[in-house]
Amino acid sequence: MLAAVKRFFEAQLSTAATETDSERVCRLQLASAALMFELLKTDRHIDARETAKLRDIVATQFKLDSARLDEIIELAEQEAEQAVSLYEFTSLVNEHYQYEEKVELIRTLWELAMADEVLDKYEEQMIRKTADLIYVSHSDFIKTKLQVRDQ
Repeated sequence: MLAAVKRFFEAQLSTAATETDSERVCRLQLASAALMFELLKTDRHIDARETAKLRDIVATQFKLDSARLDEIIELAEQEAEQAVSLYEFTSLVNEHYQYEEKVELIRTLWELAMADEVLDKYEEQMIRKTADLIYVSHSDFIKTKLQVRDQ
C-alpha cells in the first residue's frame, strides 16, 4: 500500500524544487486527511458519524468535488494504514502550514474525535501528540478542545 502512495506522489507531484502551488496543496491535503483518518482508527472502531464528519471536513476545507474527495480519502486511508509514525504527516504540516492553520487542524481533529459523542483516551492522546509534533501550544490545544466540546 505504501508503494501505491509513493507512486501517486511520484506520478502526480513534482519534487519540492519544482513543485507548483497546486501540487503543494494536494500534498498537504493528503497529509491532513491522513492525520484525520489516523485519528479515526485510534479507538479501533470507526463510527459512521466519524466517517461522515471526515468527508464533510475534507470536502469543505479543501473545496473538493466528489471524485477528488473520494481519491483523497482513499489515499489518506492507505497512507494512514502504512504509516509507522505521525512524523510522515506532521513534517509536511510543519513545513507548509502557518500557526493558525495548525491550530485549525487540531480543532478539526477534535471535531472528528467527538463526532461519535465519545472521546476515547487514545483519540485525545493522538491529538495531543499531533499538537506537540506541529508545535501547537498547550493552551491552544485545550482552547480548541473546549470550543469543539461546547458547540
